[in-house]
Amino acid sequence: MSKPEIQKVPAAEDRSLPVFAEFEEIANRIRQRAFDLFSTRGYGDGNTLDDWLAAEREICWPTAELKESKKAFKLKIALAGFDGDDITVTANPTELIVKASHQSERGDADDGDDEDVRWSEFRSAEVFRHVELPEKIDVDSVTADFKHGMLKIAARKAPLPQEKAPKSVAVQTAA
Repeated sequence: MSKPEIQKVPAAEDRSLPVFAEFEEIANRIRQRAFDLFSTRGYGDGNTLDDWLAAEREICWPTAELKESKKAFKLKIALAGFDGDDITVTANPTELIVKASHQSERGDADDGDDEDVRWSEFRSAEVFRHVELPEKIDVDSVTADFKHGMLKIAARKAPLPQEKAPKSVAVQTAA
């Protein structure tokens, strides 16, 4: 079984990895498609979230589920048709980005049989999933497992900063 690659970015402000630019391009396409869906209906209220979700599904969003406990987050993403080697998880303290891509081999390659492909729906695929987390995570704790087309990511929540006890200060008075 192959493991997905995990890229750990310790600072949320660090956007130097190429996946951040790739995701921004995808997000712009989603924004434009959501606007197109919205404008097609004549700018009425009430369906903007539906338009956004429809645009995400159309462009590249696989289905997902985020669970939260007191100590951790668990994210599951359906990635049928991919291998673990096709998947990269990028984690920083406030978000997770999953990118999966593979090249599909065309059926017309010489594979030793005498069959010709008349049509095929197999194609190369690339999907992204971006999840902003409601609390910071410990980036070093992020793990990913891929089995039977399901990617499972686990991340412990970052420890909360310790609050300092109030300090008493003696007030000097002049006599």
